[in-house]
Amino acid sequence: MRSREYDLDFRDRAGRIRAWGIGLLAVATLQWTWCALLLLTPYKVDEEPDDRYPAECESRLLTERGTANDGLQRGDWCQNERDWPEVLAVLGLSVPVSVVGVALFTSGSMSIRMSAHAEAMRELDKYADARNT
Repeated sequence: MRSREYDLDFRDRAGRIRAWGIGLLAVATLQWTWCALLLLTPYKVDEEPDDRYPAECESRLLTERGTANDGLQRGDWCQNERDWPEVLAVLGLSVPVSVVGVALFTSGSMSIRMSAHAEAMRELDKYADARNT
């Protein structure tokens, strides 16, 4: 395989690695968005199956009263609907996905840039050799 063909193949593989990194970062972004939605949006809870008038609950993070945090001892149905472990699990799963995504994106991008730099150096050497002869 000639060096030009090898270089193009190398760049193609680096582009695929970078695309995988972008894909994983998109998945991590979706997980962060889901976590934000769970924390910031108000929601409704059915007190009974097929409840016609569900209980209105404030968001888990931006509550001024204890509707999201006090529990069922006051007859509040909001606590068990959006529990903290679910939010933390989504956030915890996003960390390794984003770390691997950043590593793949960085590796692919740097490989492409280094390949372009090596090609530019070969071209400059070719011009310098042609000039000296």
